[in-house]
Amino acid sequence: MASAAFEEIVEDFEFLEDWEDRYRHVIEQGKAMEPLEEALKVPATKVDGCASQVWLHPTISDGRFHFDGESDALIVRGLIAVLRSLYNGLTLAEVVAVDARAELERLGLNEHLSAQRSNGVRAMIERIRDTAAAQL
Repeated sequence: MASAAFEEIVEDFEFLEDWEDRYRHVIEQGKAMEPLEEALKVPATKVDGCASQVWLHPTISDGRFHFDGESDALIVRGLIAVLRSLYNGLTLAEVVAVDARAELERLGLNEHLSAQRSNGVRAMIERIRDTAAAQL
């Protein structure tokens, strides 16, 4: 069920031998994202449960889910980019149906993130799923 963009990341990870290279790749994904407009960094878009500052701004257009995001931590910004590749462009029903944990496990992220980072990723996924479910 993963998008083509996410499958591309999975393929990239298969070529990267060690976790440090993968970690750098995630960071590069985040650096490639457009920054979130300052006006969108408000309490309503802030994600609680993350050790870093995280904002997610979802939009729904033509029945498709999209979100932009920002963080003050490079690795978290990269994780936002990975989640964007997983969810952006899906229908609302598809967003709710994605098994994000299983998809991220394909990247080996689950065993290489600190407990705080893992909690933050879960909080972001929960926000994404809740937003999509509320629009169904």
